[in-house]
Amino acid sequence: MSTAIRLRGLTKRYITRSVFEELDLTVEAGETVAVLGASGCGKSTLLRCVGGLVRPDAGRVEVAGEIGFVFQEPRLMPWLTVERNVAFAARDDRERARVGEIVRLVGLADAAKLLPKELSGGMAQRAALARSLVRSPKVLLLDEPLSALDALLRLDLQAALARIVRETGTTAVLVTHDVDEALYLADRAIVLAGTPARVLLELPVPAEARRSRRADVARERIDLLVALGVDAAAPTVAAEPPDAAVEAITPR
Repeated sequence: MSTAIRLRGLTKRYITRSVFEELDLTVEAGETVAVLGASGCGKSTLLRCVGGLVRPDAGRVEVAGEIGFVFQEPRLMPWLTVERNVAFAARDDRERARVGEIVRLVGLADAAKLLPKELSGGMAQRAALARSLVRSPKVLLLDEPLSALDALLRLDLQAALARIVRETGTTAVLVTHDVDEALYLADRAIVLAGTPARVLLELPVPAEARRSRRADVARERIDLLVALGVDAAAPTVAAEPPDAAVEAITPR
């Protein structure tokens, strides 16, 4: 398996603090890695360093191929329809010819002519995802793209994202605060902690648990919660939807 992302000795400092120093991370081609950690620990900064939006102070960032970036907000241009928002990111006729295919891939074929103000939150995020995919990126960086959605819509978009990443063969790095989202979408989850941040936990998700809502991931969930500083013994409200809802949103 080839390497899609390689970080070596990555260091980023701001005036008042050091975000991370001498951080190493490798992501293999086709792998989905979830990055978790407390607010302000450097998750988004790490993603922006990989994407070239923030310049590190030291270290090396190596990325094999085109990068697509999906932000927490859709950031669609309000005067353009869905298909024109997607087409805006295309660089040539070949990519523009793929707009219809990509819009269908994210499930927006019936909304292609709608303006952003006519879209639900989930539809707007699908449009943002389509815009990032039109260039056929080898690496997809996702900065909490589902965090603003309600619970059931978020489950639906998680299933759609899992399907799209699988069908396109894209390498993905997902920043999330949601442990269950990480265990559902990722092949591997890492937890950042400390100041400067370091990789406190690197947790492979069992193959049988990936993209499954019925798999037993209790041990992995506890490990992630403990690494995040959450009392895993404390009672929690069940977040699982009814069986019928799970069945409806689980990719085949």
